[in-house]
Amino acid sequence: MDPKLKVLLENSRAALAKMQRCTQEEVDNMCRVINTAVSENAEELAKLAVEETGMGNVPSKIDKNKTMGSGVWLTMKNKKSMGIIEKDEEKGLYYVAHPKGVVASVAPTTNPTITPLGNAMLAIKGRNTIIVSPHPRSIKTTGKTIEYMNEALREIDAPEHVIQMVEDPSIEGTQALMAAADVVVATGGMSMVKAAYSSGKPAYGVGQGNVQAIIDRECDDLNLAAQFIVIGRSFDNGVICACNQSAIVPKDMKGDLVKALESHGAYYIEDEEEVAQVRKAVFEENGRPKVEVIGKTAFEVAAKAGIDVPKDTSTLVVACEAKGSEDVLCGEKLCPVLILTTYDEFEEGVEIAKANLLYQGTGHSAVIHTSNKEKVEYAALELPVGRLLVNVPGIAAGGGGLFTHLNPTPSLGCGSWGGNSISENLTYEHLLNIATIAYPRKEAPPTDEEIWA
Repeated sequence: MDPKLKVLLENSRAALAKMQRCTQEEVDNMCRVINTAVSENAEELAKLAVEETGMGNVPSKIDKNKTMGSGVWLTMKNKKSMGIIEKDEEKGLYYVAHPKGVVASVAPTTNPTITPLGNAMLAIKGRNTIIVSPHPRSIKTTGKTIEYMNEALREIDAPEHVIQMVEDPSIEGTQALMAAADVVVATGGMSMVKAAYSSGKPAYGVGQGNVQAIIDRECDDLNLAAQFIVIGRSFDNGVICACNQSAIVPKDMKGDLVKALESHGAYYIEDEEEVAQVRKAVFEENGRPKVEVIGKTAFEVAAKAGIDVPKDTSTLVVACEAKGSEDVLCGEKLCPVLILTTYDEFEEGVEIAKANLLYQGTGHSAVIHTSNKEKVEYAALELPVGRLLVNVPGIAAGGGGLFTHLNPTPSLGCGSWGGNSISENLTYEHLLNIATIAYPRKEAPPTDEEIWA
């Protein structure tokens, strides 16, 4: 084992032993202060992230730095995460929480601050320790984030080395960390998530995003739907896995939707030659997004495509009547480019969304804009997603409480569809081992007649 990794692990296990003597109040305070530390330095960390990675935009990152941790805190506030956390007196079952141990956290270059913060809060709530392996392209930002969190922990005399970071990350080093830790939380590309699941340790990974948005004829407010689609596509210049990737609309509503999108700063592209230019600018020949456009503005992407658009353009909306693997534009685009596809009947719209998800993004999330609950439930039954959002932006999949009551999290599970072990949002409860005390039954066991009645 690499000597530096050995030291990190030894420090982490020593801290783990000290964490077991902490009270619920002390652990909760640790979560509180590290969130405050990141929130208070939100602007500095946002600027550093954009400067270092060249991805996203400062206002969106400030927003994430100020709100994500607070959302996580609200879901864990006043909840027990140690000792006996629940009692079922009638059944004689008591549930006892234990830590899972040393958490290996893989942080992506797209979220170099909130992933370490969020995962650290989830880990600490359960009295775990955490070692973060940052992306090499965002090591300064992740390092500064962890520095601020550790300064806050020292001020309250928390155990040392609860949060640590790999100083010189590499694929081999990250794999070694994952194999040596007790549990892995991997947020990043599919290759890293697959490595997490092959580490031999329990792992929580995140699948690829490709959030589809279906606009139904029974959408009550098309302008609001357009606003939410633009917000969900342009936030942080489109690098978030939960960003909207498509707008699937009835043919007879296409013109109205285009006008509504344009009213929110979008630029519509229908000319086949210009669509081809966007496709070429965004994707490599092998279908992978080009690094030089990831997290860039719509204006910068358009310039790469040789198309003149206003500098304040929020989103490039590209006409695309293909579905699934028929066109790379139907997949995940890590920049503010949105495809617009039309349909005749609602079921056809759902089928288009499904084909796109099966191409890329299976298990992640989809959005539907409608007032018809039956159509919502039809889409939920048909679409292979862990989250179906109704009348909100795609980025609401990460929770936060502003749009829905989904658990705020830096890690969105995609179930077996996306090769993940969970299909819901990761919470601190996933990082707990639960022991069950089982007392004898008070009543007689059921007879065969009662069982099979």
